[in-house]
Amino acid sequence: MTGSEALPSFRLGYVPGVTPAKWVRIWQERLPDIPLELVQLPAADAPGALRRGELDAGFVRLPIDRTDLSTIPLYTETTVVVIPKDHAVAAVDEVAAGELADEVVFHPLDDTLDWEHPPGRAAIERPATTADAIELVAAGVGLLFVPQSLARLHHRKDLTYRPVTGVPQSRVALSWPEEATTDRVEDFIGIVRGRTVNSTRGRQQEKKPTAREKAKAKEQRKRAGTPARPKGDRRGKPSKRR
Repeated sequence: MTGSEALPSFRLGYVPGVTPAKWVRIWQERLPDIPLELVQLPAADAPGALRRGELDAGFVRLPIDRTDLSTIPLYTETTVVVIPKDHAVAAVDEVAAGELADEVVFHPLDDTLDWEHPPGRAAIERPATTADAIELVAAGVGLLFVPQSLARLHHRKDLTYRPVTGVPQSRVALSWPEEATTDRVEDFIGIVRGRTVNSTRGRQQEKKPTAREKAKAKEQRKRAGTPARPKGDRRGKPSKRR
């Protein structure tokens, strides 16, 4: 296949903490002729990238402005508090948000939890990113609430985390532009929803031409100079004796 004939890739966005490897592997098994290109981007940038057509689909964190976007909620993550390993909370399996009211809690600008102010005492300044907030927690000057996958993503040997009750949770969803629900988007939706390769709601199967399509093809052959078989032509059949 030449470069001009190559099929365009399927551009799939994903935000930090989401691991799309399982779905990517299934795509590669079912649609090996269509490359899947992964694009990681900050959670706040994902909706805009979808609207601008920079992505065919993407894994996002809810809530988002759903104007012009379709979404399928997939799962909800446990919220955890990231703490130094020698913090008192490390001795318990789970902690209530109210028990951390006297703690300094960082609220990074890229926070993905749906709240205006986290529990606890607000830090003097908001860190620019979750990664910056993790560094401050490691320095022993405060705590941080994040979805569990982000705590794992930013794992450090000197930190740990515990589940927290009484706080919002982050929901992960698959999203795509409403006006661009292409066959390939439908293919990926089928994969994410666990449809089998033979599902009639997955990739569209090759269909037999309709009567209108047959007539159109016949007209195109006629214009191209391909002679049509005359009526009553009985070539290949023996003539009847009189």
